[in-house]
Amino acid sequence: MQEKESGVEDAELLRTAGLRVTTPRLAVLRATERMPHATADAIVSALSAELPTTSHQAVYGVLAALTGVGLVRRIEPAGSPARYERRTGDNHHHIICTMCGAIEDVDCAVGHAPCLTPSETHGFAVTTAEVTYWGICERCAAAERDGDPSADAPAASAPVTSAPVAAAPVAATPAADPAATRP
Repeated sequence: MQEKESGVEDAELLRTAGLRVTTPRLAVLRATERMPHATADAIVSALSAELPTTSHQAVYGVLAALTGVGLVRRIEPAGSPARYERRTGDNHHHIICTMCGAIEDVDCAVGHAPCLTPSETHGFAVTTAEVTYWGICERCAAAERDGDPSADAPAASAPVTSAPVAAAPVAATPAADPAATRP
């Protein structure tokens, strides 16, 4: 019964937003509800049994339409493909595990947008600040403490991302330079 009620509510949300109610739109809304922070590819995979003929392009089109009317939010963590979620309009942020890529929602400490004030606006009217926290999730920290060699492997349910990691500078040497090895 809950599934049916959700479908009716989603259909009404689509109509209120000025969008036609279609099977792919309803399916993508359900998928983003079940799988917060999912990539478009993960959504396509999740829909493959329900809508086997739905293409990647169709899902991208639906996600663009839903994002455009504010029913879905697109987030773009550094080093990761875009992610989609149903939680919109509340100025929340995200925390991402640098080891496995798990993403969780974090409520804004201030509560209103923008929650940060830049030192210089350069004439912009600032409306939003996007905050991403990076760290190590409990599962990865425990695995690391226990000496688990799979500590940096992604959890089965965790989306894989790569976090910004400061790389050590590499010195250019003749051996590393392909041009230097030519006669």
